[in-house]
Formats: sequence, structure tokens, C-alpha cells
Amino acid sequence: MREILTNKWFKFGVAGLIYVLWVLWIQSFLWLIGLAVIFDMYVTKKVHWAFWKKKNPVDGKQTKVVEWIDAIIFAVIAATFIRMFFIEAYTIPTSSMEKSMLIGDYLFVSKTSYGPKLPNTPLSFPFVHHTMPLSKTQKSYVEWIQNPYKRIAGFGKVKNDDVVVFNFPEGDTVALNVQNQSYYQLVRNYGRARVWQEKETFGDIIARPVDKRENYIKRCVGIPGDVIELKDGQLHVNGKAQKHFPGMQYDNIVTTDGTGINKRTLEQMKIAEDDRHVYSNTQYLFPLTDANEQKFKSMKNVTSIKRTLVSAGNWDQNIFPFSNKYPWNVDNFGPLEIPKKGQTVKLTVDNLPLYERIIDLYEANDLKVKDGTIYINGSPADSYTFKMDYYWMMGDNRHNSADSRYWGFVPEDHIVGKAVFIWLSLDKDQPFYNKIRWSRLFSFVH
Repeated sequence: MREILTNKWFKFGVAGLIYVLWVLWIQSFLWLIGLAVIFDMYVTKKVHWAFWKKKNPVDGKQTKVVEWIDAIIFAVIAATFIRMFFIEAYTIPTSSMEKSMLIGDYLFVSKTSYGPKLPNTPLSFPFVHHTMPLSKTQKSYVEWIQNPYKRIAGFGKVKNDDVVVFNFPEGDTVALNVQNQSYYQLVRNYGRARVWQEKETFGDIIARPVDKRENYIKRCVGIPGDVIELKDGQLHVNGKAQKHFPGMQYDNIVTTDGTGINKRTLEQMKIAEDDRHVYSNTQYLFPLTDANEQKFKSMKNVTSIKRTLVSAGNWDQNIFPFSNKYPWNVDNFGPLEIPKKGQTVKLTVDNLPLYERIIDLYEANDLKVKDGTIYINGSPADSYTFKMDYYWMMGDNRHNSADSRYWGFVPEDHIVGKAVFIWLSLDKDQPFYNKIRWSRLFSFVH
């Protein structure tokens, strides 16, 4: 048995079979050329692939330094492979998903749930996203090799209410002149139309490749073909009210009889210090879950609780699709159908704001409007057929979330994976000895 296991042909057969199965999985058959490398490594041995090792060491043993280098190289390759195709670590940076997900949650994202996508930029520095360590500007990848979008087969598709990690869909652009603000910040401050019309004023707009854009995490509330609508803060999907998750919360004005709110009580409710706003000695603004809302109502010094809602018809210019033809706001929005691959829609100048970013940027067409006529790739167009599926993402912290209400649809090529498991959770507001949220360790994401 030992002779069989150490036989060069047996080793080549096992390694070659695993490699072929991987090539069949990713469906990129050009990689079959790698079989020649594996054959040489185990059988012919004409090339010294492990160049960091001595080819014929004394007594057949490598030095301790070489052994460590060998172990590190193997670890880096294995970890990069796992991170690229199977599972990746992610940290919750903002409160947009509270209380379902908390700032300081460390979780694993499954890429096999929806199928891992092959990297657009395959040559990059390992274990970093888009910039080099200790640098804010140096790219961690090279752009002279860029692959088109391709997703490998996974275990399923994105479903309603999945917690999804995805690449930021608004281009992840950076303006160079205006205090180095992000594109999103510029749109919030100046309006999307003005930013695009005055590019010279706002600086060059640089877009990263899709796979190197910032990672966001939200709940997918609308899948391709769904019709979503917000009515006074309540989301409806295909005419049915979305269920309230235990962690979902809205901003509420809490009024007291003049007695202050105990800080200890707020900590027990897990209301972060950054989310506590004092209007006066009698009024406070807190994001509250249904459970916390009931707790406040039971307090003797609380006289009223009122959810802050923007009434229908009050147009917010920062809300997608940034057109007065659709006077929507954060609490009253839609109805809006989520585009589906292969679906054809009629195009008019009035409804173009809904689809212009899909047609022009996500699906790489030349879109222009001249004298009231829409031109796609130089030809007049009164309809368009979508090439990809799209999704609608929203944070569970409904009044404190930059989500699809602000930047629209999320294309399928931006989907990274499904959040599945919290392995660590740290509370930044607590002292060192009490930072770990023990109850959240090794829990599944819902």
C-alpha cells in the first residue's frame, strides 16, 4: 500500500483528477493546460517548480527556513483558493443592518450558496480587497488583465429576505477635487444630476472593477420579477406586507415627562451611543425594534412614542430614480418591478430614469437621448431586453441605511455571497474586558 501511495503515477492521477473536477466546475477549459504542469511536477520533473527549495539537498533534507517558506506559500495559496471559491470573512462596519447584524460582528460569507464568481481582476495582492496594506491609494491589483463576468454553479439562487454581501453598485467612484468625497457623498450633498453634469468641478470620476468595489451587506427584499412598494415605512412585495424580523427597527421620537432615560436601560436595549440623539430634556430620537418599542411604552416616565415617517408625495431628490416623475421618499416608494434577465420593457423618456444606469453602465451600452428620442448604440430604441437579473437590497435599520432606495438595482454580477455564520462579535462601546458579545458567538445569520 505504501508503495502505491508514493508512486508518481498514483500521485499524478489523484492530483490530476481533483484538478480536472475543478476545471469542470469553473467551466473554463483553458485551464486544462495546467495538467501539463501537474504531469511535470509528479512524473517528468523537468522544471524545478519549487524554486525556493534546493533541488538535491544534502541527506535529502531542507533547512528549517526553507520548510517555513514552503509552509507559508502553501498556506497562502490554500487560503486564497478557499477565499475565492468557498468562504470569505467579513466585518459589519455600519449600523444599517441593526439589530439583525451589529457593528463589530465578524461573519463568514458563503460563496457557494449562489455560486462563486470568477474574479474580474485575477492578479492581485492576497488577502486584501482593493488597496495595499498601509496605503489608502495604492491599488492591490493590476488592471491589464480583466475577465468578463462569469459565475460558477452554486447550491441555489438569491431568495427573498436572504442577508447578502455584494459589491457596491453605484460605481464606487472617487472624486478627486472636492475634499476627496465619495461619489455617494457628492450625490447626497449636491445631487446626482449636477455631479454628472459638472465633472470638471467635481473632479475625475474613477471606477474600480466590479470585484474590487466596496463590499456591502443588506437584506435582499426583492428578487427578479418582484414588485416592491413602500407604504408609510411598511414594505410590500408582490402586494403582501413583508414580515417584521426581530432585528428590524425604525427611528422613533420618544417623549418623557422630563425625567431622563437611564443609560443602563439603553445599553440593555443595545442602542449604540452613536444612535442616541437628544432633542430636548423631554424628547429623544432612537432607532427601535418592535420589542424595544414595547419596552419604552411600559416605562412610567414615557408619555408618547411616535415613529418618524415621511408622508407620501414629499419628493426626496436623493431617492432613486432621482426624477420628479417619481416623487418617492424613504418611507413611500414605488410600486417598482425588479428587472429580470430576458425581460423586455417599453422605453420612454419618462421611465428611462428607472433603467438608464442598467442600460448604460451595468450592461455596457451607449445610451443617449436627443430631441426626445432614445438611442442605444446609435440606433433609435423604444424597448430594451435585460441581459442580467437584478435585486433590491434594504437594511433592517430602515431609517439609517444607504441601500437600494438611494442607488437602485443591484446587478447579479455584483453579488458576492450569502452571510451565514457569526464567529465573533465585539462591542466598540464597551471596555476591553467586556467587549465580546458572548451570546452572538457561533450563531447563524437570519
